[in-house]
Amino acid sequence: MNVSVVIPLLNEEESLPELEAWIRRVVEPLEYAYEIIMVDDGSKDNSWQVIEDLAQKNPNVKGIKFRRNYGKSAALNTGFQAASGEVVITMDADLQDSPDEIPELYRMITEEGYDLVSGWKKTRHDPFSKTFPSKFFNATTRWVSGISLHDFNCGLKAYRKAVVKSIEVYGEMHRYIPLIAKGAGFGNIGEKVVSHQARKYGSTKFGGIKRGLIGILDLMSISFVGRFSKRPMHFFGSLGFFAFLAGFGVLAYLSVLKLVYQTYFITDRPLFYLGILLLIVGTQLFVTGFLAELVSRNSPDRNTYLIEKKLNA
Repeated sequence: MNVSVVIPLLNEEESLPELEAWIRRVVEPLEYAYEIIMVDDGSKDNSWQVIEDLAQKNPNVKGIKFRRNYGKSAALNTGFQAASGEVVITMDADLQDSPDEIPELYRMITEEGYDLVSGWKKTRHDPFSKTFPSKFFNATTRWVSGISLHDFNCGLKAYRKAVVKSIEVYGEMHRYIPLIAKGAGFGNIGEKVVSHQARKYGSTKFGGIKRGLIGILDLMSISFVGRFSKRPMHFFGSLGFFAFLAGFGVLAYLSVLKLVYQTYFITDRPLFYLGILLLIVGTQLFVTGFLAELVSRNSPDRNTYLIEKKLNA
């Protein structure tokens, strides 16, 4: 199969028929073998009924319905597992991502050899409440990751099949898939300017202060896991060593004052308690490092979701 189009969605019943027809108009003249995987993330409207109707008319449409809302990352990860195309393309269901970009994204993966191509919505039709936080986090992510992308969170992306089968997306990590892919060894990451449509139906499902806070925590998590997941003792052990060394040095200094210079009442000095605290903290960090080396970071059920129904998948 040439192309898998993975579409996570939540309450997008109005948009789905137009989106499916648009994808079909673009892909079928190119004679691609394709599939459209729609992952319903616990919609409360008639989105699943619409998917069932589309699947009856077009056997290339496949549906996966979560029993409840798990989030966009869960929907993408489940779609990645189900995808069988050599090139996997993701897009949002709200008609703001243009399927007309599919042929060029496919070409960049198959002919130019990119592992991942991320869309860049250079001109956006979103409210300030979305664009400003997006610019801030894109700048922060570029600085932290060293990946020169303008729009990490663009839903329109293309992947080589090996990439989506090698990475794991959970929590709210979908914003940082390029970082995850780079950490997995897929460093040939490209970017393409894509058109951005104004939302036609409904309202955005993402945004706000909570999203921004979660984004910061996810970035810290990815950065830490990417550097130290296989060697946590390097992180905790280093901190523990320096804390223990500093505490030992403080107490050694106070011991010299007591034994050599006959200084009294050293236990009344704040420095004495600081030294003891540093020794204790250093020891605890050492123990944490050893335990982290023994405990696998991968929970066997972290990406297990309750799927209510499937269509053709």
